[in-house]
Amino acid sequence: MAHRARIDLAKESPATAEKPARLAGSGGLSAREREVLALLVEGRTNREIGQALFISEKTASVHVTHILDKLGVNSRTAAAAAAVRDGLLPGPGRT
Repeated sequence: MAHRARIDLAKESPATAEKPARLAGSGGLSAREREVLALLVEGRTNREIGQALFISEKTASVHVTHILDKLGVNSRTAAAAAAVRDGLLPGPGRT
C-alpha cells in the first residue's frame, strides 16, 4: 500500500520529522507565534495583537497561552524577557 500511495517508509516518521513552520533557534514557536510574541514584547494587549494580525482577540489569547507553555513561563512579562534574552526575535544585526 505504501508503494501505491507513494509513501517512502524509509523516511522519518511524522512524529520525528521537523515541522516546516518551526525554525532552529525559534524556541519551538511557530512563525505565527513569533509574530504574536513580537507584539507581546511591545506590551500589546490580546485585543491589540488581534487587530494588528487580523485575528480575533480569543485567537490571540490562545497563541499567547501556547507561547507561555512552550517557553515554560507563567506571565507575559516573563515571555517577553525570555524572547529578548534568548534572541527569539529578530533585532539589530539579526535576520
